[in-house]
Amino acid sequence: MNPASAAVAAALSFVWLGMVLAISFLEAPLKYRAPGVTVPIGLGIGRLVFRALNSVEAVLAVAVVVALAVGGPPATVATPAAVTVLVLAVQLLVIRPRLGRRSDRVLAGESLPRSRAHLLYAGAEAVKVLALLTLGANVLMV
Repeated sequence: MNPASAAVAAALSFVWLGMVLAISFLEAPLKYRAPGVTVPIGLGIGRLVFRALNSVEAVLAVAVVVALAVGGPPATVATPAAVTVLVLAVQLLVIRPRLGRRSDRVLAGESLPRSRAHLLYAGAEAVKVLALLTLGANVLMV
């Protein structure tokens, strides 16, 4: 793998990792503890924040794939990159639509039990964090 592609891929991986950690594991749970934040307000904020995060993640995913394709990555780099992109795709195409439909119902006034889809999303985020950490570390060792 060429040094320029490796540097770009590592930087992108760690920026992406920082964003996921800050939003998913810090902002998301804390917003509901702020005074005056109701479930509908929290859902509205969460929808905006995660839509923005996921949009940036999609751009970062494309940039990582391009950097790696140009650089000819070994399997130790290609595998965590593929896992990261696959997890993001599942989140965007499967889990987020379910969460969106549920939050639409809550915002319309329905009282619903806790959602398992949130746990699934959080689990996917944890897998993505590990994949991004592995990707960034492995690119630095190439």
